[in-house]
Amino acid sequence: MTSPLKIAVAGANGRMGRAIQSLLGADPGFAFVGGIGRPGSAGAGLIDRSAAIGVADVILDFTTGSAAAELAGLCAAAGGPALVIGATGFEPDELELIAEAAGSIPILRSGNFSIGLNMLMGLVAQAARALPAEGWDIEILEAHHNRKIDAPSGTALMLGEAAASGRGVSLASVERRARDGITGERPQGEIGFAVLRAGGIVGEHSVLFAAAEEVITLSHSALDRAMFARGALAAARWLAGRAPGEYSMRDVLGLAPGAGGQAG
Repeated sequence: MTSPLKIAVAGANGRMGRAIQSLLGADPGFAFVGGIGRPGSAGAGLIDRSAAIGVADVILDFTTGSAAAELAGLCAAAGGPALVIGATGFEPDELELIAEAAGSIPILRSGNFSIGLNMLMGLVAQAARALPAEGWDIEILEAHHNRKIDAPSGTALMLGEAAASGRGVSLASVERRARDGITGERPQGEIGFAVLRAGGIVGEHSVLFAAAEEVITLSHSALDRAMFARGALAAARWLAGRAPGEYSMRDVLGLAPGAGGQAG
């Protein structure tokens, strides 16, 4: 009989942390070994980072960009465990730290663990390839609950990256994250973002391809946070035993070129 996969959760007291723990308790394929809270926090089921690193097969991190980057470095220094990162709002130096850590351990980072959303990214890239910038504008709209601290969302940025990739350009060269005042005419090829924060909205994302005579809208709605938790656990199961490197949900779903990798 295969031993359960030992899972620790960083950000255990957050919404995603609690959702993941509820699913862990119902799946005999996983064993919850403890949650990592904020420094100084206490409570049932919480353990410190060093203990989690020592016992877990995979740590799921839903904290902040800075905390996730720090944890990645600690896991790499210890030679494991594998790390699934669902935090968003990273600074460039934090992404560099994660990339460096991935030279020693397997790390899967995603701004969204929904299967449907990751399918949407593939459709967005395909549409962007087919619809030229000289005739079609791209706008990304996203809405989340009023407690979300980063904007645009990590998922919206992933959709922007998919659109930019489809057109063979970097997102940084064409993105417009906000508009205010006299902005002038919209530049050709720009990818715009619009953000809404209100109430308890779990997650709404739409990508508009707008021409002079017609508009195509590709969208995804999250109805229950458990959807993300299930995807995160699927990612953990897939990542355990993989070779060091950086992975994404598209690898898990077999949507990335060369997806699959080698398990150790």
